[in-house]
Amino acid sequence: MKFSKLDLLTLLISLFILNSCKNQDTIGLGVNTSTQLNGNLIDTSTIVINTIPEDSVFTENLVKTPMGLFRDPVLGTTEANLAVDLNLPSFSAYTIPTGTITIDSALLVLRFSPGFYGDSLASRYKINAYQLAERIYSNASYYNTKQWKYNTTLLGTKSFFSRTHDSIGITAIIAGGVDTIQKVRAQIRIPIDRNFVNNILFNASATQLASNLIFKNNVNGFFLSLDKTGTTGAGGIFMMADTTTLDVYYKTFDGSTTDTTMVSLPSTLSASQIKHTYSAAVQTELNNQTTGSRNTFYLQGPAGLRAKISFPYIKNIIKSLGSDIVLNRAELVITPAPGSIIPFAPLPKITMYRYDLAGQREEIQDGVPDPRSTGLAAFGGYYTTAGAGYHFILTAYISDLMRGLTTDYGTFLGAVDAGSTTATTQVDIAATPQVAGRTFAIGTDKTSPYRIKLNIIYTKIAK
Repeated sequence: MKFSKLDLLTLLISLFILNSCKNQDTIGLGVNTSTQLNGNLIDTSTIVINTIPEDSVFTENLVKTPMGLFRDPVLGTTEANLAVDLNLPSFSAYTIPTGTITIDSALLVLRFSPGFYGDSLASRYKINAYQLAERIYSNASYYNTKQWKYNTTLLGTKSFFSRTHDSIGITAIIAGGVDTIQKVRAQIRIPIDRNFVNNILFNASATQLASNLIFKNNVNGFFLSLDKTGTTGAGGIFMMADTTTLDVYYKTFDGSTTDTTMVSLPSTLSASQIKHTYSAAVQTELNNQTTGSRNTFYLQGPAGLRAKISFPYIKNIIKSLGSDIVLNRAELVITPAPGSIIPFAPLPKITMYRYDLAGQREEIQDGVPDPRSTGLAAFGGYYTTAGAGYHFILTAYISDLMRGLTTDYGTFLGAVDAGSTTATTQVDIAATPQVAGRTFAIGTDKTSPYRIKLNIIYTKIAK
């Protein structure tokens, strides 16, 4: 009984205390109006935002490299061509098999990586293969703006649909046994001219086959481009894996025995050439960098468009409210333009960063360990339908701007790869060719309920 009475007494005291709390938005005891602390909201802070081109990026030797042709109905056309090198089997001197050699087929095999963006249903794609007229070198730092030289003689072509996740069946050569059908990952298999393969391999001089370096210097590799006429519909941008091979299937006849086998020539170097041809609407935005904020802004990969954002009057909050305020939360809200997410989805993630004094990219205070930061996960940047767009928590950064503790040398929004290996451990801020999506959002259009907003919740400390 003693313990039962004590429990009842505790319950009555708890109910009395909870009933006395009448304002859940008030910080403090709430019993003295002269000392209570209330949270206040400002959602009218001036924002200036403009669309600008993304920086050039390196495209060589990526885990996934863009290739494709995408005719975006709003932004314009994006072309991504692919250059790949070619090596001898085993990367060493090659000995031509004895006997009479007959090539059954030669296939340039391109394997997909995750990240396709575009029309995977109605569009039909056609890819063309040419011989490079220049060699790809390792560690050469090829930018997306590099214009590759290639011979215009068509070596191979292939029409296909976007089936980047469907495995396919190929014939596997079994030495001394019956060939079998084997399932392999999604890929494009481009038939290559057999005369070309004979010339570079089976009918090549002993000098060309004596070392891999001499072979590379003479053959160079392939240049791959989507055929503008043969590709129908909106098209799209694919991400290609770094495992391209030229697989040659051939027969040898030594006078009494015919044998079927295969030799694979691997590629180890690749680079993407990316070109954007923008629509009149986008070009208008790019041409208006000095006329104040814009009603619409665009974010685009690969290496396409980003946005410069600033809060020019943020210090006025301190001037008007006084220095005795504390920022509880500052949240930037970005909403895609209505109707813009169908049929092409918005970028699954965007990033936000700033320039230092030297004009180099660095993370915003809220994206790195900081006593005022709520952590990487809370920083934001992911698109959510529930949240109607993208959200960034910028409490530390906005607080420092308000008090003059940091200088805005340039703050930016840009496309970022949500599937990168570092996406969950840090804020990716580098320009990247490894994302192909796009988002166009409402800027500072005062007539739109979807305009970009900076919501600031602050507490004024009572003196």
